[in-house]
Amino acid sequence: MSKPSTEHRRQRIAASRSILCLAFGLFAVAQGAHGQEASTIAEGQYLARAGDCIACHSDPGGKPFGGARAMATPFGTLYSSNISSDRQTGLGDWTANDFYAVMHDGHTRSGAILYPAMPYAAYTKVTRADSDAIFAYLQSVAPVHQPNHDQDLRFPYNNRQLLVGWRTLYFKEGEYQPDPSKSAEWNRGAYLVEGLGHCSMCHTAINALGGSSESAKFQGGLIPMQDWYAPSLTSNREAGLGDWSIKDITDLLQAGVSARGAVYGPMAEVVYNSLQYLSDADVQAMAVYLKSLPPSGDTSAPTVTQTEEKNRLYPLGSKIYAAECAMCHGPHGEGKGWDFPPLAGNQSIQMTSSVNPIRMVLNGGYPPGTGRNPRPYGMPPFAQSLSDEEVAAVVTFIRTAWNNHGTAITAKDISALRTAPLN
Repeated sequence: MSKPSTEHRRQRIAASRSILCLAFGLFAVAQGAHGQEASTIAEGQYLARAGDCIACHSDPGGKPFGGARAMATPFGTLYSSNISSDRQTGLGDWTANDFYAVMHDGHTRSGAILYPAMPYAAYTKVTRADSDAIFAYLQSVAPVHQPNHDQDLRFPYNNRQLLVGWRTLYFKEGEYQPDPSKSAEWNRGAYLVEGLGHCSMCHTAINALGGSSESAKFQGGLIPMQDWYAPSLTSNREAGLGDWSIKDITDLLQAGVSARGAVYGPMAEVVYNSLQYLSDADVQAMAVYLKSLPPSGDTSAPTVTQTEEKNRLYPLGSKIYAAECAMCHGPHGEGKGWDFPPLAGNQSIQMTSSVNPIRMVLNGGYPPGTGRNPRPYGMPPFAQSLSDEEVAAVVTFIRTAWNNHGTAITAKDISALRTAPLN
């Protein structure tokens, strides 16, 4: 057999090199696509945490994103949907367009209007790119085969057609539009607070129709069925942040505790599930935006009746405080760092609503365990050791001592909250 010519060998080598180059190129493209997909999924996970999706779409003790969490409302019980990657009961056979329709305009794939417990009035502000990233992440989570529950709402609220009227009153579709007169940091904070964070859903009063007034945005309100008060973020008498430092705000959002106080109740869940995972830059952007909210709120003086009630309860409250509270919070309510928040000058103690300080004295609790505060100190409950009159006395004391500007409360206020749900 004759040997191949030199030219023929060169052609074979060149062809082999071409094949190798093509294979390497395809491999590089595949690797690049895989890397891009992984980056999108990671971004989606971050954004899903910013939106606190896991809080509603995971039943306590159940698998993440499997839905079926029962949520009591004034209109009946709603159940969250399965948003895992399961193809039969979750989002496994959805498209990015299907998911964006839910986020942006509050419609299911079948065209049905979602109940506004799903905060699509806020999520409509989320960009298409961010929606697609969240969807990519949810497609990557483990499938949970758990059929979705039928909603259990009373008549006439079980008629979804009534939601057309609700949307007319309370829903404005559209992605967030940056304010060119504000900084990039301010706009990022506004996007997170008003969009994914859906902060106004709790911090704005809910009316009898399950809606909220734009003019009352962020001015605080009682969270229905939970008996916790989400304070006003615009009133310096409540949680208005006008005289807070950016550090105090970021500490509270990210660590759950700060020199100004600590978070409990539903807000503790938000910090635990969501805010502690956000970047320092994003938390600071949220703080910048929140601090810029225009001030508003009640500044009226206590009535004569409240003053008389204070004078009656104050001595007993002072005695109870000295015996039960001063060891941790200080004899003058000065507190001890993050572990024991100050009560003197603490706005959450002085709010018009006394619900939160009453609940803390009755039920106690812990701030959330976070990366920046992994072993939080707790507040012991006093429901078993103090009577309604005694709780009213000590809460009245801390609301009015040390130049605090709160008002007196009564034993009746305490009785109404003894059976309130713990979360």
